[in-house]
Amino acid sequence: MTKRDPALEPFAALVGTWDTEAKHVAVEEVVSGTVMFELLEGGHFLVQRSHVEHELFPDAICIIGAPESSEGLVMEFFDSRGIRRTYGVSLDDGVWRWWREAPGFDQRFSATLGRDSFEGRSEVAETPGDKHVDATYVRGRTRHCFRPKTPGRPSSRCGRDHRLNSQSRSSTN
Repeated sequence: MTKRDPALEPFAALVGTWDTEAKHVAVEEVVSGTVMFELLEGGHFLVQRSHVEHELFPDAICIIGAPESSEGLVMEFFDSRGIRRTYGVSLDDGVWRWWREAPGFDQRFSATLGRDSFEGRSEVAETPGDKHVDATYVRGRTRHCFRPKTPGRPSSRCGRDHRLNSQSRSSTN
């Protein structure tokens, strides 16, 4: 059996399903969504799936793990528009951060984690603070269904509890 990557240990606090509410500069209303975190079998990568209940914002999947040839961790981001980005990521002393430096499109996020809720702020800007999104994460109490935004298209994510229960999982192995 392979041991979990020790660099991912702090991310265990994120594992589970979170309900989100965010205020984005592009829309007036608060936008709801769901984010689910789970360790990929083997414990070397953390998978993050997000779904937003607004047609302007894409669904996404991120994979957090060690980079091929350097120190620290990276977050590989893929969304339903076909966009792919690579971010640096850390979770130190309860503060989760991710960042990307790209000319004309720098991005950063920071949140201090709580047990059952936390608030985060992401910024997209040439100059930090130009545009931002404030989001609240609350640990989900029910199973969630990652539905497609296209009516009539079946979702393979429905009907499955995505929360990771490491005790029950390890007892079945």
